[in-house]
Amino acid sequence: MDKNIIGTKVIAQIGILVNDIEKTSQAYADFFGVECPKWSLTDTVDVAKTEYRGQPSEARAKLAFFHMGSLQLELIEPDHHPSTWREYLDEHGEGPHHIAFVIDGMQEKIMRMERNQMPLVQKGEYTGGRYAYMDTLQDLKVILELLENDK
Repeated sequence: MDKNIIGTKVIAQIGILVNDIEKTSQAYADFFGVECPKWSLTDTVDVAKTEYRGQPSEARAKLAFFHMGSLQLELIEPDHHPSTWREYLDEHGEGPHHIAFVIDGMQEKIMRMERNQMPLVQKGEYTGGRYAYMDTLQDLKVILELLENDK
């Protein structure tokens, strides 16, 4: 396996799948003694350009973010369209889904990971950037998310 494939070792985010974002967000807010964040809905496929396993997907999810110093905690409640979120929640239940890293050069990083038997599972756009979920379960025991923000 290549070394330093993504060019960083700083974890930016931990993503957790949930069935009820409002209930779970409130539980986290109470636990940490912070204000409960409002959730937002991911963009539609025409804006997000969501692809799951190489095919366009109507998948959307409710997202809530807790800013925990240098790390962001993301709660994800997926809809029922095909996505890595829905597949993982159905197979494993609620809990950790991914760890995310902010990177530069999305296409090059995806190609490097795929050359190292870590295939792209899902990708899409968000306001200000793009994301890619890579199947790193075999070697790293968790999905990695690459985040690239526009300059």
